[in-house]
Amino acid sequence: MALKYAMAASGAILVLYLIVHMYGNLMIFGGQTTFDTYAHHLREIGEPMLPHEGFLWIVRVVLLAAVLVHAYAAFVLWNRAKKARPAGQRYQVKKSAQTPSRRYATQTMRWGGVIIILFVIYHILHLTTNDIAPGGASDSAYQRVVNGFQIWWVTLSYLVAMLAVGLHLRHGVFSALSTLGANRASRQRALRNASTAIAALITVGFLLPPFSVLFGLVS
Repeated sequence: MALKYAMAASGAILVLYLIVHMYGNLMIFGGQTTFDTYAHHLREIGEPMLPHEGFLWIVRVVLLAAVLVHAYAAFVLWNRAKKARPAGQRYQVKKSAQTPSRRYATQTMRWGGVIIILFVIYHILHLTTNDIAPGGASDSAYQRVVNGFQIWWVTLSYLVAMLAVGLHLRHGVFSALSTLGANRASRQRALRNASTAIAALITVGFLLPPFSVLFGLVS
């Protein structure tokens, strides 16, 4: 049970970060000065009590710890469930062993997590460290976003990743709320609706900037 709570708590940290990050991304609609100022101030939060980018490094360490805890708990729980199957089902799960929705959720969480991890690595190299620069490198955070998302395949890769995030969130938020004791029979529909709403909000919020760039609404 401790692993389920660890998974729920680490997931909650990541969801809160996504909401804050999404809000920051939407500042791109304020124009280059607004977005670049926002990106610059992120590196100055806490000064002079903290060194330059000190707050960002604290956030990064917390996020990395949350990701590692989340991934470890997910793997251990999956491995336990696998070993708990009857001997005849360990290598070939019968259709009756899981409902279609359960099988779909399991596959979505597993492969969606892999897609998200790969995308995060690419995303950092593209928009944080500027090591990958489709459309051209720039010292301006705003320009890096515009340069990249003017290319259709960059936006398409972002779409695939964010759909994976949305599906992961839809199942993950519901599972986390269930773990924390909110999943009573009378509340299941409301919890599923809330999970879907949170996932949709975050997914759409993250997709607005790249598609706005691709279609020339932000340039």
